[in-house]
Amino acid sequence: MNFALQRKNMVETQVRPSDITDRRIIRAMLNVPREVFCPHQVRATAYCDEPVRVSGSAAATPRHMAAPRVLAKMLQALELGDNDSVLEVGTATGYGAAILSRIAHRVTAIEVDQPLIDAARSALEATGAVDVVIVQGELAAGHAPAAPYDAILVAGAVPEVPRSLLDQLKDGGRLAAVISGPGIGHLTQWRRLGGAFDSRVMADATTPLLPGFDRPHAFVF
Repeated sequence: MNFALQRKNMVETQVRPSDITDRRIIRAMLNVPREVFCPHQVRATAYCDEPVRVSGSAAATPRHMAAPRVLAKMLQALELGDNDSVLEVGTATGYGAAILSRIAHRVTAIEVDQPLIDAARSALEATGAVDVVIVQGELAAGHAPAAPYDAILVAGAVPEVPRSLLDQLKDGGRLAAVISGPGIGHLTQWRRLGGAFDSRVMADATTPLLPGFDRPHAFVF
């Protein structure tokens, strides 16, 4: 298959029309081969305008790569600076971390599933994103040892964002997540303002749920 042509078509028909104005995101999505981050059996669907399942079974929570346009919107909501330190929560096979590594200065990615970590490390090495640090841990806990972060990407839908994760932002730092609901979800940006957090809905968005966020957590706006 001509993945290079599919990648260009993905950007031109899915990403650009979604009001993605950050040229760094567009450039990264043109250059990072998304198919490398997909299991071999689903590589033909790598550039479809929908989530791609990368793991899971009937007995486990399936994991997915977000649809390209949704990921692009989430990345733009982070308002990244070139020198930013970023945490990706739920990196799965590492595609989001690979895109982030083309934009931000330092990327830490947390993942709970060891087979996904192994796949992510292999894919990141294959695509030259060797400066991404992947750690294993519970997703909702984030990764406090490398905090505070300028930005945090929650790479999936969650019912709410725990205060413990928001607390890992620097003052002025941004967190982007899709908040799930009974209908369509909402891409929401949080910004830390001293000891408080402001939030605003950026767009309607739907993406598969991340595991580990199903218990109630306190959070603030």
